[in-house]
This record gives sequence, structure tokens and C-alpha cells, in this order.
Amino acid sequence: MRWHALATLTLLQWATATPSSPSEGLLKKDGVSLGSWQEAYAKASSFVSKLNNSQKLSLITGNNVNNTGGTFEALTFEDGSQGVEYYYYVSAFSQASALAMTWDKDAFYAQAKAVATEHYLKGVHIVNGPTSQPLGRTVWSGRLGETFSPDPYLNGIAFGVSVKAYTDTGVVAGGKHFLLNEQETNRLSASTGGSGGSTSSAAPYSSNADDKALHELYLWPFYDAVKNGMGAVMCAMNEVNNTLSCENSELLLKRLKTELGYPGMVYPDVDAQSTAKGSAINGLDYGSSRIWSDSAVNELLSNGTLTQARLNDMAIRNLMGYYYVHLDNGTHPSVADRDAFVDVRANHSRLIRANGGKSVILLKNTDNALPLKRPHTMSVFGSHARAAIAGPNVEFTVQGSGPTYNGHLATGTGSGEGSMSYLIDPHAALTRKASEDGTMIRWILNDTYSSSATGLPSGIGDAGTFISASYSAYAEYSDVCLVFLNALAGEGADRTELYNDDQDTMVSTVASSCNNTVVIINTVGARLVDQWIENENVTAVLYSSLLGQESGNSIVDILYGDTNPSGRLTYTLAKNESDYPVGICETKQCNFTEGVYIDYRYFDAYNITPRYPFGHGLSYTTFSYSSLSVSSSTLSFLSTYPTGSLSVGGYTDLWDTVTTISATITNTGSVSGAEVAQLYLTYPSSAKQPIKQLRGFERIDLSPGEQKTVSFSLRRRDISYWDVAAQKWAVARGTYIVRVGTSSRDLKLVGSFVV
Repeated sequence: MRWHALATLTLLQWATATPSSPSEGLLKKDGVSLGSWQEAYAKASSFVSKLNNSQKLSLITGNNVNNTGGTFEALTFEDGSQGVEYYYYVSAFSQASALAMTWDKDAFYAQAKAVATEHYLKGVHIVNGPTSQPLGRTVWSGRLGETFSPDPYLNGIAFGVSVKAYTDTGVVAGGKHFLLNEQETNRLSASTGGSGGSTSSAAPYSSNADDKALHELYLWPFYDAVKNGMGAVMCAMNEVNNTLSCENSELLLKRLKTELGYPGMVYPDVDAQSTAKGSAINGLDYGSSRIWSDSAVNELLSNGTLTQARLNDMAIRNLMGYYYVHLDNGTHPSVADRDAFVDVRANHSRLIRANGGKSVILLKNTDNALPLKRPHTMSVFGSHARAAIAGPNVEFTVQGSGPTYNGHLATGTGSGEGSMSYLIDPHAALTRKASEDGTMIRWILNDTYSSSATGLPSGIGDAGTFISASYSAYAEYSDVCLVFLNALAGEGADRTELYNDDQDTMVSTVASSCNNTVVIINTVGARLVDQWIENENVTAVLYSSLLGQESGNSIVDILYGDTNPSGRLTYTLAKNESDYPVGICETKQCNFTEGVYIDYRYFDAYNITPRYPFGHGLSYTTFSYSSLSVSSSTLSFLSTYPTGSLSVGGYTDLWDTVTTISATITNTGSVSGAEVAQLYLTYPSSAKQPIKQLRGFERIDLSPGEQKTVSFSLRRRDISYWDVAAQKWAVARGTYIVRVGTSSRDLKLVGSFVV
């Protein structure tokens, strides 16, 4: 049986009586238009209509369901965005934080599609990803390697494009974590007191944010994901404003399922479901059979706490994403055993290598120290240049929060870990390149080294011991010195440092004897460089996040100029740890008093000079900017608030293009390269917004002397702010200033339009 009527969502009607009223947020045929989700709704409703309550409960607790129409096999979930976790014969892709550094929408899509394809071919239905949050409220957060950027616009574009790629491939995107889980500390339980007398609480920390910050920062990327077909959302472990995320009607019913028009299922992070009643009536759709037992759910139904309509709604939402991505078409493979030879890698290694190169940021390049040109002698320093002692795959697991990793760090920890079939580390890739060029290569592949010997090794010492050289000795006799650094953090623990004394001492020691010292950094989040960045012998710095199985090749491609660096910072690199506004919250109540002022918004507001600004990155060529144009300089047709219909992704006119900004970019150098043009918007003062906000970016490839026009389409939502009193996105009247340039602090062209 198929339903051909127009499928829609009901508007959320907030109960004025008891909070146990469960009718909010139900999928119905009135209110919010489902649009392209209509067929999925019809199929899901038809299937659920044939189930009894026991079968519906089996469905929403992850079990097989048998009915007259056949057997529905339980949905299979798997981490993650870096590849199919803990499986053999899969690819280990770069982390989301590295991918975002490409600022390349095509790269976002290509990698997400490859990741989704490998999950699909392994028989997975729902990927626990992509990951928008933690957004990056604090640079100390342990899981920033898994996510895109603290800028909500950049985060939203990458998040939305990734969701679209998953959906196009035929797997359900399980976007996470909803919402405000900005740290790992106290995510399961929190201290309730201060220093000297704290007590333990059974509940996790509570992220307490105001309505403006909630919308303009943290909820913003989920609009993009819902609009692009996200069929599952993972609610987080933490509380939001003192209510568990997975039992939070304000978040799940009012914001996600109504304001954003989200039609899919909400499922919990590990142990994030707490009570049968609270989770059922406040928006959770998939959960534990231990909590949602037959007896517990039947009792809720019998006493009227849980309505039949809400139980039906939960079952339907569990199927919406499944039908939307056409997992019912009979082509989806059966779930493979983790060690079965089901090889899903195809040519993904080439994509990983290319995207890795696009992710690398050239922070500094004095006197064109890079690219390298067949150096006679090269010395390599640091454990990050070599492979770990065992691995890869099952033996090769990246655990803990570091703070550094003893080996080449190319994937993350916890749900941010990729399963490697192999790993190309920099030492291996450099050795191959040296053999081609005739370069003599030396190495000390450790971050600490006690030898103080002078001169180069001269042979074998007493009793057959090797006479080893020191950092300084190898450095002194080299044309170029490559120093490799990393910073590790991940699920379960937050960061303990933003720089490392041993590594920084190594850099300074090498640079004291080598006037051409190049530093290469791979890090899960901000890694400060001020301990040595102004040393004149540190001639170049490459910086990125974790690049996956082809990491060494990607780095060497940049070092030798086979790939021209085009990566850009997705966050601000400060001069000092104290320049960042927010640390880790150690108590139960975590108050987001900074509001919307995180990362470059904060640095701008308080006139703090960064070491390297948001959006920064150099190239082996140069670019010029000219001819800024605004398609509509006066927007007289815009209402203050949206007037479109409510649909999947919010009000339809939030997505309308209201004006287009264009500029001409020219490659003024001698080699081909890619530029990332960035657009920043300043609102009228009445909107009470940060000084400027990213509202567009385009990566373009240019040959020497070539010029191209880039265009930035501003949507209504891009010029809107959250009106707390009206509870709507509003457009302020007045003059908007647009600036186009190469970073948040290097804006070369200025224009304006008036609303």
C-alpha cells in the first residue's frame, strides 16, 4: 500500500498544561512540507501501519521485525567519517578537520562520497557522521580533529555537502553531536562544586547557552545538514541548559523537528539515553531495549503518558532515512564480517593523497625556502616522521589524549579513528624521493635526544657501539633540516597543552645549527608556534591536521612542489594560550558567557593580534584581487522575517539568493596554483553582530597569468540574525559591508549593499 497524499510535518504546538503531553513534533499531513521526503514518508507509514505495538518497539530498539510484508532487518550503525572503523580492507581518510582546511567544496563531496561508498559496500546502513560538533568553543576540546571548524558558515557548508554525498551514495547520514557537547571532560558525570570541596554528580556537565548563541553558532550547521538530506541525528551525552540532550524537548521537538523541519530519527550517543518516559516524550526515536522494555512502554501507553501517535511517529522516523536513500531497492549488500575479504577501497588512495595535499597550509616561507630542489644533504628529525612501533590496523590503534604521539600521527582516536590497511609515513616517502634525486638523507627520529656529540658519526665505537651524532651535528652538515611535530587528542579526554616543550626544544636546537630549518606539523587542533616561529633559521612551516593513510606522500608532494599548497586555516592560531577566551569547564554548570564571540570573532572584538589569522595560508605563487561587483546594491524587496512555507531545512525563503558578489582573481606568479577567495560580511549596527563573519568562499585553480571571476551567492539566511524576542531569523535594515580577501585579516576589496 502506498500513500499518495502530500506528506507533511505538523507545526509544533507547545503544551501549556503538563510536560508529559507527547503530541509535539509528530509527522503528519499538515504543517511542514516534506517535499522530496514525501515518498519515504508514504513507505514508512505504510510499513508501520501493519505492525503491532510489540513490533514497533522492536523496530525502535534496533531489532529485526517480521510482519505480513516480510522481514525488516535491524539497521546497522558504524563509525565514522574517517572510514569504516575497525574493519579490514578499508581506507583511512583524512580527518574532517584536515578536509575542511582545503576550503574546497568538491573535495568535501568527493571524500564524503568515498567514505560513504566504503560503508555501503560493507553493508552499513547508517554512518555515525559526519560530525559538526564540537564546533570549537574551546581550543582545548579533545575532539576537534573530527569536526570542521569553529566558524558556523564554513562548518555548515562542509557538513551539508558531506551529508549530501552520503545521501547520494545510499547510506543514511547520522549527523552529530546534537548539541553543545563542546568538551570531553565530565561528559558522563560532572563535579557539582568548586575547588576544595567538590562532589560527584551522576549527571554530565550542562552547557548553558543563550538563544542567540544557540542559533547563530551551534544550530546553524544543522540547517545545512537537514536541508541536504540528513536522515539521522545523534543526540549528545551532555545536558543543555540543565536538561539531558536526548530528553530535551526544547532541542529535539522545538528546534530540530519543527524549526528545522527535520523528518528523520534521533538516536542517542553511548549511554546518553537515561529514562524511558523522558526520552520517549521529548524527542528520542531510537533507543535501548533495556530502557524501552515492553513493560515500561506498555505502562506509558496505558496511563496516557505516551500516546499511540507518538509511538507510531517514532517507528516512522526510524524508517524515513532508510527509504529516503533507497536502502529498500534490493541492491544493498549484507553486513560483512570485520575481517572478511570484502575489499571496498577502489582508487581511494589517490583521492586521499590529493586531498591531503590540498589540506596542507604553508604558514611561513622565507626567501622561497620551499619547494625543495634536489638538496644534496637532508636531515630529518622527530618521531612524527616515522612509523609507530606496531601496526597498522588492529595493532595500530591511536589511544588517549597524547599530548603527542610516538610515531607518525595520521588518524585520530575513538570514533575519529580510521582503520589503515597501510600507512605511508614521511620518512618512507622522503627516502623514496631522496633515492630519485641522489640526496643523502640522515635522520634522528625521536623528539628527545641526549647526545651532545660534535661532528658526524665516524664509525663503530668500543664494543661495537655506534658513535651517534647529535641534533646539532646532523643539522650543521645539512642543506635542509626537516623537523616533524604532532599533537594528539581524541574522544574521552581534552587537551592538556597547545605546544610541547620537548618538540619545541628540538626545533630550536636544530635551528641553532641549520639555517634552513623547515617545520612540519600535523595536529588535531590549534598547535602554537611562538616558541620558535620568529627564529630566522626557521625558514618554512607546513601545518595541517591528520591526513590519513597517504599522509607521508601528501606532505612530500608539498615539500617538493608537486602540489602547490592551497590549504587555509580553519581557526585562529594565537600567539599565547591566554589569548583564547574559553578553557575547559571543570564543574557541572558550564556557562557559555562568551556568547557568539569565539575564534576570530573574539580576536576582532577585543583587538587581539593573532600569530596567524583565520583563513590564512600562503602559496608558491602570488595572486591579485580586483573588480568587486555587487549584483543588487539595494534590496528593497526583503521582509524583516521569512514569509516562505515551513519545510525541511526551515522556512523556504531562508535559502533564497538575495544578492551576488563577484571579484576577479589573477595568478601573478610563475607557477600554477589555487587561491581561496573569502567573503566576510559586516551587518548594520542594529543587528548587534560581530565585526565581520565569513559568508562565502571559493577555491579556484589558476595558471600563471590566468584570471577568473569568482562569485559568492548570499542567501537570505546569510544576512539574517536571530531575533530573540520574535523567535525568528530577521534581516536588519541598513548598510551591509562586504569584504573579499585572503583571510579574516587580509581583506583586499570592499563593497556594500543596502536593505
